[in-house]
Amino acid sequence: MGNSITLTVGETTALKSFKDHIAYAGMPSENVYSIVQMKNVGAKDALAWNLFFPKSRTEIVIDKVNILVENVTADAIQLRMGMWQ
Repeated sequence: MGNSITLTVGETTALKSFKDHIAYAGMPSENVYSIVQMKNVGAKDALAWNLFFPKSRTEIVIDKVNILVENVTADAIQLRMGMWQ
């Protein structure tokens, strides 16, 4: 797995290419957090959608990238990302 990164609400980071990103969207409820998946960032045909996960879920996969959620609060999320082998 890669280095740990922390995203506050609205911050983004690239996934496996600079066209695909995720952003932390906060916690719509006490036990749910949301991550925005964005495709073709910077292109006129860019797309984005919210993904919702229970706070207890610490291992997620977005666009074939394995993500370990180390800590999540309403204001920030700490992630460790790596590619599936």
